[in-house]
Amino acid sequence: MMATAKTNWVILKTSLEARLVYRLDFLFATLVRFLPIVTQIFLWGAIFANADGELLGYTYENMVAYYLLTMVARAFSSMPGLASGIATEIRDGTVNKYLTQPVDMVGFMFWHRVAHKLAYYVMAAIPFGIVFYLCRSYLPGWPESHITLAWIASLVMGFLIGFLLEALIGLIAFWFLEVSSLVFIYMMINYFLSGHMIPIEWISEFTVLGIRIGAFVEHLPFQYLAYTPSAIMLGKIPPSEVNGVLLTELAWVVGLLIAVRVAFNQGIKRYSAFGG
Repeated sequence: MMATAKTNWVILKTSLEARLVYRLDFLFATLVRFLPIVTQIFLWGAIFANADGELLGYTYENMVAYYLLTMVARAFSSMPGLASGIATEIRDGTVNKYLTQPVDMVGFMFWHRVAHKLAYYVMAAIPFGIVFYLCRSYLPGWPESHITLAWIASLVMGFLIGFLLEALIGLIAFWFLEVSSLVFIYMMINYFLSGHMIPIEWISEFTVLGIRIGAFVEHLPFQYLAYTPSAIMLGKIPPSEVNGVLLTELAWVVGLLIAVRVAFNQGIKRYSAFGG
């Protein structure tokens, strides 16, 4: 049963309050996540020191800017614990509460995750601001307004794709109960093919058995989780192609939403209501 707008607001408000109960602990955990940024910047500095100023179309300044922008994108699209949390609720019977109350499970998880992101953005605003200020000389500056809007749209859709992908993996628990191995595989593929580790252009040049990997990577949704928003801001995607990229990203959102709804409805049909 679909929840009303009032129910969604209550879920969002309650989840946000729960996230902010332990503010200092949440703030400390947020700050700790920024420590790898510093080491990564130094690492790229060491790599580019032996790269004659440019590496596969990226200068050191480009790479720092790209890495910082991917961190922003990952802050939107990463969904730690979502798939495993859904699987746990299915396995221990907690999913029963969604079947006996007028609350949609997927909708509840969505607004709960929105609350988590809002709390994270509030806590991370200052650390992000400090890092970007210290690295301002590496950043290209704000592009034209339509590119900035395209960047924001890509971030929002990246959040939706990240949520739907993990929700879909979690819902597989209706059939297999345990999805920890799938989550591990997904995280590994995500880290590599999303452009979080290195730009997608570099991955595209790899070949396996004579087949260029880019022929497959460019047709997968992972690039929208980190690479696409960063590439839009840095001009790696020509302005004439940005609208097409966003439409493709939107198509993935719609397709994954349909897949999640189908998986949930089919899973409920075969679900046995054991546990609490």
